Amino acid sequence: MPRPINNSVIVITGASSGIGRATAREFAKQRAKLVLAARREGALQEVADECNRLGGSAIAVRTDVTYESDVQALARRAMDSFGRLDVWVNNAAVSLFARFEDAPSDVFRRVIETNLFGYVYGARAAWPHFREQGNGNLINVSSVAGVTGQPYTSPYTISKYAIRGLSDSLRMELYLDNATDIHVCTVLPASIDTPIFQHAANYSGRRIKAMTPVYPPRQVAEAIVGLVERPQREILVGQAAYLQVLEKTLAPEIYERMMARQVDQDHFQDHKPAPRTDGNVMEPMLDYTGISGNWIGTEGITTPDVWDMARQAAQRIGLPFS
Repeated sequence: MPRPINNSVIVITGASSGIGRATAREFAKQRAKLVLAARREGALQEVADECNRLGGSAIAVRTDVTYESDVQALARRAMDSFGRLDVWVNNAAVSLFARFEDAPSDVFRRVIETNLFGYVYGARAAWPHFREQGNGNLINVSSVAGVTGQPYTSPYTISKYAIRGLSDSLRMELYLDNATDIHVCTVLPASIDTPIFQHAANYSGRRIKAMTPVYPPRQVAEAIVGLVERPQREILVGQAAYLQVLEKTLAPEIYERMMARQVDQDHFQDHKPAPRTDGNVMEPMLDYTGISGNWIGTEGITTPDVWDMARQAAQRIGLPFS
């Protein structure tokens, strides 16, 4: 049975901004014990202090998830500080916008190392403790792009597809071992209002923006909290994600053409050229440490028609609706 969030020990990677920071806040409100990881020590400590004020018990551990030694040290710090490990949220992510042939090889590789191998290292760090306890919850934050794909972000998209494969493989091994109290959950958000777009490496020559419709980070954070209380294998977040998955499932060729045009027209700010930059892929950026990237003025409002369509898509595919 899932443990109550109150007093559960929860590791969150990528906790210094965006979804990770929002998730830490939501867990803190329920008095969880939090081990927060990211590369930016100052911003990470701010999040830990905020969580402590909200009622949680949080510590900050500077971690670069591209180094397995860092991630193993993170798990040891959780055990040394709190004596157990109940939930591991793999969330750290970076992105790169470029046509495939224009993406620098070293930046391309680092996106994969962060987004995929960072999750592999997180799972390997948490797994022995979950096995020994006989329970635990690994939550992997992927993306709807890991189901549907998109242009201009090939390394990010590759990593998000691969995260789903990692989750599937781990669940199957748990099934063979009859380990019914160890859970692996995958979160598939739509476009979320976070600073990842300001942080992204950009070799497209065009200024990036979040693609509409954009949803608030708290919506993803609440979904993650819900997975601790009621584990599920996969969950989509944001009504648009359901429509995208349904369209890709029913008419993949048409969907790919449509999405190619949509990303090309809506993921960039017209008439605003951008310099080539590695963003935060190779080194952390000091700016944009908040939860929001300020991409929306309202909290992901959608029309009733879109809501009804998303609900129908969820029922058609057999996925839970959030």
